[in-house]
Amino acid sequence: MRTALLQMTSGDDPAENLRAVQTMLETAVQDGAGFVATPEVTNCVSASRSHQTEVLRLEAEDKPLAGLRDAAARHGVWLLIGSLALKTGDADGRFANRSFLIDPKGEITARYDKAHMFDVTVSEAETYRESAGYRPGTQAVLAATPFATLGLSICYDLRFPYLYRMLAQAGAEVLTVPSAFSPVTGAAHWEPLLRARAIETGCYVIAPAQTGTHAASRGKARKTYGRAMAVSPWGEVLADAGDAPGVVYVDIDRAEVAKARARIPSVLQDAPVRLSDG
Repeated sequence: MRTALLQMTSGDDPAENLRAVQTMLETAVQDGAGFVATPEVTNCVSASRSHQTEVLRLEAEDKPLAGLRDAAARHGVWLLIGSLALKTGDADGRFANRSFLIDPKGEITARYDKAHMFDVTVSEAETYRESAGYRPGTQAVLAATPFATLGLSICYDLRFPYLYRMLAQAGAEVLTVPSAFSPVTGAAHWEPLLRARAIETGCYVIAPAQTGTHAASRGKARKTYGRAMAVSPWGEVLADAGDAPGVVYVDIDRAEVAKARARIPSVLQDAPVRLSDG
């Protein structure tokens, strides 16, 4: 399956971001893609909780979701919306960071809420507390398609290898990692982590990404690392989008998954070891 990874610089205006991703989707379809993947928080990149409260919507009311479902149906393609920031109706006002798989008829076939919250202190000047604004999901998600079984994840999930091993052992052949990685951690860890998850599981890793400095009408403008990437089941980098917005492509062949696992079947070779107290 020819697969397109979108690299975007989404701002904090959902309508504008929808127009941008629709244009990129059309480009991908014209180039023969049958599966298109967008980055994390495709609809709104914002560091302002008050702005998010004003512009975000519940899933049933979200115009970017409706618009992208229509686009998938119009073009007859599979579409992974890497994630959308959505209101939840929770009493504490926290949002969901939710990934959607859309089929060629525009139907939602899978949803995944980001499980691991990016609560880190990268430096004195760069601190994130994602859990203050977003509630974590609690369910791992597999999604079957005619071309491969997908295991869904989002961004900071990448640092928790048990999730990907569980997904691969349950049948995943492609792991999706839509992201908005910080520039500091991205430069240090993005490619090594993506390649490690592919090597450990014998899966393709598909990681569309946000990049650059994101327009902000309120609050501090956020910066992200970029380098949307596709990695083979053997750990080879098959596509790298660099720093600029754009579209890169990779051909997914599930036979390559079987080939990699036949050579190194470690994902199926868990040993019954226990931690000793010495």
